[in-house]
Amino acid sequence: MPITSATGRLNPTRSGCRRYRTRGLVLALALLLCGLVAGEALVSTALIQWAGQEYGESAARRMTEWQALMERHQGGSEAEKLILVNDFFNQLTYRSDLNIWGKNDYWATPVEALGKGQADCEDYSIAKYFTLREMGVPEEKMRIMYVKALELDQAHMVLTYYPEAGGVPLVLDNLNGQILSADKRGDLAPVYSFNAEGLWLAKSRGRGEKVGSSSRISLWQDLKARMAREMAQ
Repeated sequence: MPITSATGRLNPTRSGCRRYRTRGLVLALALLLCGLVAGEALVSTALIQWAGQEYGESAARRMTEWQALMERHQGGSEAEKLILVNDFFNQLTYRSDLNIWGKNDYWATPVEALGKGQADCEDYSIAKYFTLREMGVPEEKMRIMYVKALELDQAHMVLTYYPEAGGVPLVLDNLNGQILSADKRGDLAPVYSFNAEGLWLAKSRGRGEKVGSSSRISLWQDLKARMAREMAQ
């Protein structure tokens, strides 16, 4: 059964991501998920103040709303959390890394995405993943999935959530605001999925075959350093 979002929208003006990348992108993001320290708060009053100084008043407002979302709904059901988080981040405007950051490939932290009010598909997926984890959704139930958006003929990333071990996941996506099971998303062809536990080859719309973990790369080191600096505010 699908989980219907408050918006339930398909926004044709949002693109997926850039053209298909190499396996290195997937490995690097898997390492990103492995390396972050669990238990550290994603947002604080000091961080909100810093974001306001760095990005402006609207950024501080988005950060405050993000903090309230996580604090107010800790006790809610996982289904409710999925809807709230998916809708919250899907409000950000889609832009490519080149347009936002002047770089071909840049992984924004959730704070950077909210600061800019803009994101690409990787940024949406990363932000949703860490927000849901902060709200108590078990990490083993979630994976970032690298897919091909068939209608756009482009690489794309989504967050997947597994209600049951070994089952078909639900897809949290910025292209389609409705949360549907993967077998209802014929417009997406799965390639890889990953979380803090490892990397899987996603030949089917289920969990796929585990193919190992990743090794350190400079892109991950850069993002980890930025997140550490944010948390130190």
